[in-house]
Amino acid sequence: MAESNVAQEDRTGPEYDAILIVGFGGPEKPEDVMPFLENVTRGRNIPRERLEEVAEHYYHFGGVSPINAQVRSLIDDLGPELRRHGVTAPIYWGNRNWTPMLADTLREMAEAGVKKALAVVLAAYSSYSSCRQYREDIGRAREEVGPTAPTVDKMRVFYNHPDFVSANADRVREALAGLSPEERGRAAIAFTAHSIPDSMARTSRYEEQILETCRLVAEELKIDDDRWSLVYQSRSGRPSDPWLGPDILEHLQALRDGGAEEVVVHPIGFLSDHMEVLYDLDEEARLLCEKIGLTMARSRTVGTHRGFVRMLRELICERLHCAADDERRAVGRYGPSHDVCPVDCCPPPARPATAHAAQPARA
Repeated sequence: MAESNVAQEDRTGPEYDAILIVGFGGPEKPEDVMPFLENVTRGRNIPRERLEEVAEHYYHFGGVSPINAQVRSLIDDLGPELRRHGVTAPIYWGNRNWTPMLADTLREMAEAGVKKALAVVLAAYSSYSSCRQYREDIGRAREEVGPTAPTVDKMRVFYNHPDFVSANADRVREALAGLSPEERGRAAIAFTAHSIPDSMARTSRYEEQILETCRLVAEELKIDDDRWSLVYQSRSGRPSDPWLGPDILEHLQALRDGGAEEVVVHPIGFLSDHMEVLYDLDEEARLLCEKIGLTMARSRTVGTHRGFVRMLRELICERLHCAADDERRAVGRYGPSHDVCPVDCCPPPARPATAHAAQPARA
């Protein structure tokens, strides 16, 4: 399988000579929208009318997803942070679904003489869609480039890294600061993450890891357990297929029915404020809150938070063995994740209940 070129790391081999940022990708002008959605849904037999329906979400925002611009900003901040700690390896960037595409980036790396790269996949949690599928994408891109393609190893997931937890806590703090002192003390906290099919959740640690991040963030903020909940958004499968819930809109209605007056919605399952965050939360969720009389404050994703950038640098240094010691930092119940994914890690669920099998994703 193509992913075998990514899943195993040769500790005796040469030091990494490049960093590869791996993202989802998104359209940057109206003309990109339909080709992008066709890339996302390739091989899934999505009706054309469904693609056109999702395309309207992009056209509502000028046909531009903010995700690529946000990755550029992250790279702009990460480069100097790495250099301050003696890492001079160049940073490359390749996407799963839109330019710059992974195969094109790996071809560029090969032409530059890169032999071995460390992949920073922009996903904090483990599931088929957020881990193994990216390894498969890299493997296919390497096969497309051919024998000169660099070897690529994937960096560990970081849901329980202390800097990731603190960066998320800071974002919630910022949102709470916009409420009155009285409101801050009683506001419900709704952590949101991308829903996935139950069949995919059962074969990964996705739900467990997100719950742990929520718990750690709430603990840092000294928020009691009865004030926060993990809910899901962006469900995109067939109505008949069970997916993780409850849905954010159902949860908001339940909060209001239970007497809540304020809620802070924090997209803890996302790293940047891309299309799913903007449309599902800033449009749909906010409209519902206005309709039912629930005050909603939406906190930002970690984005380019200083602590998040610092964490990425630390994890890169951890793999390059350039840190002062070999400590692999993690907080909470589970310890640091593996560097090398086991063969049976995050297997794909049976079709058609894969993520986005019946409807396209947005980024």
